[in-house]
Amino acid sequence: MNFEKEVDARGLNCPLPILRAKKALAEMQSGQTVRVLATDPGSVKDFQAFAKQTGNELLSHGETADKAFEFFLKRK
Repeated sequence: MNFEKEVDARGLNCPLPILRAKKALAEMQSGQTVRVLATDPGSVKDFQAFAKQTGNELLSHGETADKAFEFFLKRK
């Protein structure tokens, strides 16, 4: 999937992955996509809730080969 910005939040615990993603999205234009990598198991639910609350679209999420969680968020 194509993305304009990447946030590496691996090794960080809640709420830091969300805060880093929020900062990145604030610097982007509407329709652009950010890729976020995180290792916090709680980040899956956190990013789903974040997308719902902010109106940004969670395009996909999954796990990478190195067991990190990968999220693609599209700015509203």
